[in-house]
Amino acid sequence: MSEQPAAPAQPRNPLHGVTLEAMVNALVAHYGWAELGQRIPVRCFTHEPSVASSLKFLRKTPWAREKVEGLYLYMRRQQR
Repeated sequence: MSEQPAAPAQPRNPLHGVTLEAMVNALVAHYGWAELGQRIPVRCFTHEPSVASSLKFLRKTPWAREKVEGLYLYMRRQQR
């Protein structure tokens, strides 16, 4: 019998299926670049911010991505 490895199920993961780009866009729509730069003080949010530059930085920087994910989850909880 050949068993296929099961895909990791993530029914309780609130970030499952949410792209990094969607998170950044939602945060910018909710907070704006200025407040986002205050909450997560990284250059891609404070100096000539753009979604493209932010995605490039966040994909290479795990600690910053974790902060964005955390703020996104916080924002979602506050909206409920």
